[in-house]
Order: sequence, then structure tokens, then C-alpha cells
Amino acid sequence: MGSLHKDPHGRSKFWYCAFSEWDADEGCRRRRFKSTKTTNKQQATQICRTWEQAAKTAQTGQLTPDRAREILATGLEGIFLASNREPMKRYTVRQWGQQWLDSKLIENTLHTHERYTGIMTRFYQHLRGKADRDIASVTASEITTFRDKLAKELSINTANLAVKTLRVCFGAAYSNDLLTSNTAAKVKKLKLPRIGHRREFKPAEIRLLLQAAGNSEWRGMILTALYTGQRLGDVARLRWGDMHLDTREIVFRVSKTNEVLPLPMASPLADYLESLPSSDDANSFVFPKLAACSRTGILSNQFYKVMELAGLVPPRKNVETGKGHRERRTVSALSFHSLRHSCVTFLKAAGVSDAVAQAIAGHASSAVSRIYTHLDVETLRGAVAKLPDVTSRKVAK
Repeated sequence: MGSLHKDPHGRSKFWYCAFSEWDADEGCRRRRFKSTKTTNKQQATQICRTWEQAAKTAQTGQLTPDRAREILATGLEGIFLASNREPMKRYTVRQWGQQWLDSKLIENTLHTHERYTGIMTRFYQHLRGKADRDIASVTASEITTFRDKLAKELSINTANLAVKTLRVCFGAAYSNDLLTSNTAAKVKKLKLPRIGHRREFKPAEIRLLLQAAGNSEWRGMILTALYTGQRLGDVARLRWGDMHLDTREIVFRVSKTNEVLPLPMASPLADYLESLPSSDDANSFVFPKLAACSRTGILSNQFYKVMELAGLVPPRKNVETGKGHRERRTVSALSFHSLRHSCVTFLKAAGVSDAVAQAIAGHASSAVSRIYTHLDVETLRGAVAKLPDVTSRKVAK
């Protein structure tokens, strides 16, 4: 049984704890006399009890790292209560994750919140029963194992997004005094391999895409991405209130940077949009069927089908191999993002400066943002006017 004592030599003002500690090398118990580093007797009593409990558990061979953390957490609660006269805040991984997700629902778009929720759900599944234990018990090695599992099963980008999400989640727990450090911040992102075969669409290939898309909403999606350089999700969520056909301007709410990006319309894009039946409801989507898809991954798969019809990519064989849609795929040289690359490539080929080309595409860079604020509308309109008309039969190869 542990007991408290004052320093018999009177050289320290702290309370000392005398307890029996198991010596694994000698295979016997040895008496320890250790300072609690506190003059508060209630705190010292709780510290002494915690050490004694850990020593007894070690003697039975059951002092695993998780069990040691549990004993320490329980002991700290008692110390905190003795010092502050109020219980210490504690959350399980699942409880804190839900509270954090609720706060993110206020700050972020529904799409971003769904992505965060998916990552946290996978993390709970990875932890299994430990998801219902104190968040302070999660180790960096467990997060690393989770990261590596996602990288093998899905992709490195998905794994790195999970690390980024957990860093923010655990960082919020640290700010709320639930952790002594941000555990997830100790986990590094994985380096992406160099992918030399990714490229833009050539003009003739874009014509094939438009033929394959026919009169579907994908035709408008392709033209909008090509002539604005914007990302798949942002194009799909365009509303008629963002379209200013009278001034031939289109306004994007860029989800990645949370910025508003007004851009002039290229003539082929303006002609297409003017041919559509517009809506009096400014909040209605320009591409309602595609906007109904809650995940960009679903849209990416649909666009791959368009590329298949155009003969630009080989058919995917997930069903034939039995691997299913969750299996990690081989990265294709072409994707919807290639239209963004095509926009920038066409602009540069027309003699537009790198700064203007990047500003039009909305590249997330503080330097580019500063340049963009000093670009007048006519400069942007002149640059967009230099883009080739891919709807013309005289388009280059």
C-alpha cells in the first residue's frame, strides 16, 4: 500500500510517495521512495495511488501501453478534481469527433462536411472499440497506420486528406485542453509519386468529348471547365444567379479557397449558355442533374464514361475483376481536371502571361491573388477571347 511522507532530511518541501514497484529483471517487488513534486497533500495522495495501481498492474503482467494510459488518465482526473474542485473534461474519440463535425457544419459547405464525416467514420472503424475511449489515448502510430491503410486501399491523396482532417480535429481538441499536444500533427503526409503521363486535352480530343456528351449536361460542363479553368465540383454547383449573360460574366464560389471569382465568358461558352432554357429562380442549378450528385467522385466516374464513349480512355474493368468500386484504381492520364490544364495551356499558347493564366484558373496562391486584384476586366476579357473555339469544325488538331 502506498503511503505519503515528508522528506526525512528536511531538504524538500514536497510530499514523497513510498510504494512497491515490480522489478522485472530481479522478478521481485522493490520499495520506491519518490517525490510527488507537490506540496498539496490531496494531489500527492492521488499521485501516490496512481503509481501504486500501475505497479500492481505491472506485477500481473497486464500493464500494456493502453492500460498505462488509462491508469494515468484516471489518476489525472482525481488530481484535477482535488486542485480545481470540478471534474476534468473528457471526451471519447467518437464524442469529440461528433462535436467537432457539428462545429464544421456551421463553418463549411455541406459537401466539405460530408467529406469530413466520411473520414471520421473510417477512423472510428479503424480504431474499433477504442473509438469509445478517451481521445487522449490515441497514439500517432495509430493515425499513421490509418493513413497507410487508406493509401494502400484507396489513394495517397485520400490518405493525406485524412491526415489533414485529423490534424484539424485533434488540434481543436488540444485548444480545448483535452490533449497535451496535437497527436495528429506528429503524422506526416505521404509524398506523392511523380506522375509524368498526366496531360491536358488536345483541341481535337475536346471535340470528341463534345460529340460523346451530345446534348447532355456534360456538354455544358465541358465547355464551362475549358473556358474558365474551374474545378469539377465548382462547375457542377453553378446557379443561374451566378450567370450574368447581359455582361457576359460568370461568378464562381471557389470551394477550395472560399473566394468569389468573377470571370468573363468566352464567346463559345456564352453562346451555349444563351441557348439553354434559363430559370427565373436565381438559386436553381445550371446543371441540375449533375448538381444533384453529392460527391465529386460520382461525377468523376460519370465523366470517365464520357471519355470512354469518345474513345479517349480504355473501359474500366472493376466489375469484371470483382474488385468493386472501392478498389484503388490506376491513375488515368486524362480526367475532368485535364480541362483545367487545357485552359491554362491554350492561354499560354496564345501569348497570355503566366500570371493572367493562373489568375483566370483561380490558382490558390497568395502571390497570384495579389496579381489578380490589380487585373482589370478588359485584360481578363482579352485573355479569354484568345481561347480557341472548340465548337468550330476548323479547330486545330
